[in-house]
Amino acid sequence: MSSYFTDLAQQYIDGEWRPGTGSWDIIDFNPYDGEKLASITIATVDEVDDAYRAAERAQKKWAATNPYARRAVFERALRIIEDREQEITEVIIAELGGTHLKAAFELHLAKEFLRESVQLALRPEGRIIPSPTDGKENRVYRVPVGVVGVISPFNFPFLLSIKSVAPALALGNGVVLKPHQNTPIVGGSLVAKVFEEAGLPGGLLNVVITDIAEIGDAFIEHPVPKVISFTGSDKVGRHVATVCAAQFKRSVLELGGNSALVVLDDADIDYAVDAAVFSRYVHQGQVCMAANRILVDRSVLTEFTDKFVTKVKGLKTGDPSDPQTIIGPVINSSQADAITGVVDQAIAEGATALVHGRATDNLVEPSVLTGLPADSALLRQEIFGPVALLVPFDGEEEAVRLVNDTPYGLSGAVHTGDIERGVAFAKQIDTGMFHVNDGTVHDEPPVAFGGEKHSGIGRLNGDAVVDAFTTQKWISVQHGRSRFPF
Repeated sequence: MSSYFTDLAQQYIDGEWRPGTGSWDIIDFNPYDGEKLASITIATVDEVDDAYRAAERAQKKWAATNPYARRAVFERALRIIEDREQEITEVIIAELGGTHLKAAFELHLAKEFLRESVQLALRPEGRIIPSPTDGKENRVYRVPVGVVGVISPFNFPFLLSIKSVAPALALGNGVVLKPHQNTPIVGGSLVAKVFEEAGLPGGLLNVVITDIAEIGDAFIEHPVPKVISFTGSDKVGRHVATVCAAQFKRSVLELGGNSALVVLDDADIDYAVDAAVFSRYVHQGQVCMAANRILVDRSVLTEFTDKFVTKVKGLKTGDPSDPQTIIGPVINSSQADAITGVVDQAIAEGATALVHGRATDNLVEPSVLTGLPADSALLRQEIFGPVALLVPFDGEEEAVRLVNDTPYGLSGAVHTGDIERGVAFAKQIDTGMFHVNDGTVHDEPPVAFGGEKHSGIGRLNGDAVVDAFTTQKWISVQHGRSRFPF
């Protein structure tokens, strides 16, 4: 077992590693074999307060630090991850049940976001705006919000923590990070360790490993953070947004999805099959952008279905430490039960299982279902596991209607031999992101990332992350003399 699980099984507050003072422990298990990885005494409301106050104290000096000096921290953090990539891969496999392929995908993106953060330190620019008043100069400054609270999920915890933590820090803020209780090391302590070794001043980044059963809404209600960046389910996201609004805080919400990959009648079928299988089954389907629904024009349905089913049947399910494994375990038994429940419900509603995967503990083999009734709730909800729903359609108009018939609007893709036809199709979809002739799972640091409808509020990445973690301040200067009416 990696020393990370012993050395980092603590809270990280005000530049110090220390145990929590709660009355119970979060037990960190390997989802594949059930091995106990770590026992972490949870943080209390008092420790959440300590973390936010530490970030508040450290932030003022950090914001005043030359941005060229700030960016050096991110350059060093990037080198640390590159030097320890094999070790971090092993930790991802153990704590998440991520395969080698998934770990490489996550680490590649994490490094890309750190590279982007090196540039972000220099990104904020002020403006001088003309005034209708003689002698007046209007200056608009771009300044840090102060302190950002980050809540990260279990599926890509290292990436999705860094994706908010690094830009928030690069832009001059302090941060308190709360990782998901199923991934406290990869999503929390490991991130803190990387930045500690990279020379980030103590107090700027704090990690509290805890549970709402202990702290309630204290993390999001606390008066210090001005922005809460949350990645997770739409149900929890709705609550976060409600609490933030009541506290006059800004929330950035990256929530669930029910993405569709659409295969039009002129698509390259073999390529569309490859894109669809990856988009549905990467990391056991535990991806918010995953293609829950595969919509296929009826004229190519038989060819696509035969090739899709054949490829899915060839996916190896098993030990995530085996480099040949494609489908590893889902994160816990509750997720496994939920996925098998979806398959059982679909069959009870009249669907046909072209592939009916078995479940053994947290290992859930892939399933492919077709013939689901048009009014089935399963077609409109997020399925966070290796289950694909094949849906035929007749013509583009019906396809557009089916893709949009969901409360979510995160990602999606369309396959066609005509790129402009694909773009015209994409413009009709109510979603934050849509891809022509590609998969549904994409995240690139310079491009705004986020969803519509129940898939979230706000955007991360690129210029959007500057908007998320800074605010604008107007300072006017009167070089002459204003005239007042009395």
